[in-house]
Amino acid sequence: MTQDESQHKYEYVVNPAGDTTAARVVRMVGTQKEVLEIGSGPGSITRVLHDLNHCRITALEIDPEAIKKVAPFCTRVLSADLNDPCWPDLLEGKRFERVVAADVLEHLYDPLTVLRAMKSLVDDRGALVISLPHVGHAAVLACLLDGDFEYRDWGLLDRTHIRFFGIKNMQTLFEQAELKIVGAECVVRHPEATEFVKHWHNLSTSMRRVALSSPFGTVYQVVIKAVPVDAEGDALSLMDMSIPPVSFLEARLRRWARRFLNARSRQWIWDCVQGKGFK
Repeated sequence: MTQDESQHKYEYVVNPAGDTTAARVVRMVGTQKEVLEIGSGPGSITRVLHDLNHCRITALEIDPEAIKKVAPFCTRVLSADLNDPCWPDLLEGKRFERVVAADVLEHLYDPLTVLRAMKSLVDDRGALVISLPHVGHAAVLACLLDGDFEYRDWGLLDRTHIRFFGIKNMQTLFEQAELKIVGAECVVRHPEATEFVKHWHNLSTSMRRVALSSPFGTVYQVVIKAVPVDAEGDALSLMDMSIPPVSFLEARLRRWARRFLNARSRQWIWDCVQGKGFK
């Protein structure tokens, strides 16, 4: 099935009950919130926050085509370049219950400065919800071991990524921004279920075993809920996260589904595997 020519690069279907990064962001934001979504793209997450979570959303986006697509789901959309330090002035002092940046910081020259600015936009009971890709995934290591660190149109090595984060780097980033992590979820994927499966197959069995020996080797992305350090809530350490196991069979199923099925069909099959699809 070919992609609709009118579909934006970052436009995709989000099943709010799924195990994807976007679904976890939606659940972490909650319902009926005043939301600032930074780097909304064409509104894949925005649509769900608006239609199902009944949130009121202000969006910041730089891509004119994406702005047109996200506008129907927002009370306000502002064109903003996050690499310009003056971007918070666009909001004229308004603060929000949730400030969301889903897969945004890795695209920026100075993610720490942007994260600090985001903190200033959270109201007294608010929180930030941030997702970050994990460069320490075993499949990325497979690319390095295979001598081919190839950028792509999407995924962990999206060609527009200019910053990369391991688990410790994520923790340090939030600490330097004077934020404490109060919630975190990992999206786990076996290397067989990633865009780098070819490089994974080029490794010997012993090299694959080493690549998967890291406790975070199957962590594809991390979704983080954070608050200012003086806010209520116990701080969590990302290094202490319990990573759920992922099976080789599940990985093969995901790989097959990605090759032959569209996004809706893939999610339905996965829901059935988890016992959700027949309800």
